[in-house]
Amino acid sequence: MGGVVAESPALVLRFLQLGVFLVFAVAAVSQATQGSRVHHYDFLLSLSLMALALHFGWQIKRVDVTRLCRQRSILTVNGQFPGPTIRARRGDVLVVNVHNHGDKNITIHWHGVDQPRNPWSDGPEYITQCPIQPGNTFVYRVILSKEEGTLWWHAHTGFDRATVHGAVVILPNHGDAVAFPFLQTHPHVEVEEIPPIILGEWWRDDDANELLEESMRTGRDVKPSDATTINGEPGDMFPCSKSGTFRSRVEHSKTYLLRVINAGLTNDMFFAVAGHRLTVVATDARYTKPFATDHLMVASGQTVDALLHANITAGDGVRRRRRRYYMAARTFASNTIVAVFNNSTATAILEYAGDDAPSSTTSPAFPTTTLPAVDDIDAAMAYTARLRSLASVEHPVDVPATVDERLLVTMAVNLIPCGGGAKATCTGPQGDRLAASLNNVSFVNPSGVDILSAYYHHHHHHRRSVYGDDFPNEPASRFNFTDPGLPAEGLGPFTERGTRVKVVEYGAAVEVVFQDTAVLGTESHPMHLHGYSFYVVGRGIGNFDQGKDPAVYNLVDPPYQNTVAVPKGGWAAIRFRATNPGVWFMHCHFDRHVVWGMDTVFIVKDGKDPEAKMMRPPKNMPKC
Repeated sequence: MGGVVAESPALVLRFLQLGVFLVFAVAAVSQATQGSRVHHYDFLLSLSLMALALHFGWQIKRVDVTRLCRQRSILTVNGQFPGPTIRARRGDVLVVNVHNHGDKNITIHWHGVDQPRNPWSDGPEYITQCPIQPGNTFVYRVILSKEEGTLWWHAHTGFDRATVHGAVVILPNHGDAVAFPFLQTHPHVEVEEIPPIILGEWWRDDDANELLEESMRTGRDVKPSDATTINGEPGDMFPCSKSGTFRSRVEHSKTYLLRVINAGLTNDMFFAVAGHRLTVVATDARYTKPFATDHLMVASGQTVDALLHANITAGDGVRRRRRRYYMAARTFASNTIVAVFNNSTATAILEYAGDDAPSSTTSPAFPTTTLPAVDDIDAAMAYTARLRSLASVEHPVDVPATVDERLLVTMAVNLIPCGGGAKATCTGPQGDRLAASLNNVSFVNPSGVDILSAYYHHHHHHRRSVYGDDFPNEPASRFNFTDPGLPAEGLGPFTERGTRVKVVEYGAAVEVVFQDTAVLGTESHPMHLHGYSFYVVGRGIGNFDQGKDPAVYNLVDPPYQNTVAVPKGGWAAIRFRATNPGVWFMHCHFDRHVVWGMDTVFIVKDGKDPEAKMMRPPKNMPKC
């Protein structure tokens, strides 16, 4: 299959590694039979051949780029925007040497990678590491285990991921018959790839981090971006943008794999291709039951793998002239009343090759009828309701039928008092500061040490000064969470602040029900859990009802994701088994909500066996 197999040099290297392994294995056996000392060698073994340790050298540095008729200096990896795409295979280990030649602290997170037993390389600043300071270096060891498909990496400091991000393509093991289970029932279909499609945002005149700093200083919302982007470009509907518009050429009758990633900071997004339907085959690097759709809804942080069949014929005059089609991405803003948002549509161009290929001056067709409106909640809900795991013999599910830990977690955008004394002036709602919370606790990042180090090194007194292990399992009071009149009759808009975490025993079956609230207006929230994928067993509109809603959970084939789109004015329930020991961040993936405090941390204790315990920290962990 074109495009879905690794490069041949990597295959040769794997066979060379396998030969080295066999030589060492024979030597060890020979020594053992002679009664001499046995030497132990550590090897990374995949299910078929030896896993590959792939090495990357990354330079964090600033470069000047021009978008929307303005030149700006942006932070990048290796001068690329978007950043480099990593291609690997299931079971490989990525060794990424990050040199910070930028002008600010930074960390890198490997979004959706479980990192078994290895939170040291997960990336969120002051949660699992201190940031990499300018002039310093840190080597991430990223362990790919069961993931297969599309994930991504991004900065996990401030708003840096606006420009510091890229795709992670995880291919199947060598020897697998097909790349997608979908193709087992469609053996005649050959699939080729086009480059990953990364949806993002662009601010024309402002550095995103400077806008964040202004928001923290004044207490008001962050200025919305000026454009949505596809692979760093807003598209030819924006001024000064035609030449940079992303283009992909396809051939008639071929099938193409689209890897779509929402790297946007502030919004979920709709995506559609004019004149074509898409067949969804995976989300968050986990296979799904295939389904055809006119559009995708990709929450912030999520990925979708979809097949596009290039079946437009040139049989009639109009289509012969066209044969160029827009790929379009539009903001999905669930709260268009309270929250300010970027109401723009980014475009890229899909064009057919051949003797009758269209002229570059031919106007592409736009997905007018298939790309949902900016506030089309029904379209978003209908799309997410169709996601189902394969639940096959080759790809079984392991949904906990019962749970040991149950959490009801309310999400809210709140206020905190302006503070700062009599001279302080805040320009947030009511003259206070915007904040965000889970169960009315607005999370505060530590600064002098990261939570993982404080936990691992067992400095009990120090640990108590860094975090508390009393994150509540439910809100302090229950009321009509989604009532538009909530500020007047519920807990009010104010929240308390603290660094409070949830401690879980190894192996526990955990259920978390995320409940949206109307404290300052209902809104969809993409909730992301580091270190785990989870089963989305249920979702609904209104208030979660423990007495009846679990009875309609999907425990048979729920989607397996790392980021769940909690619907506006509704709830979503997830379940997972806590079998990955470590310190794992859980947060809304709208970055301003992260900074405002819509976060907490799961600490999963070590199990009894060696393979159920955290790995030791590397020697080169950054210092605070």
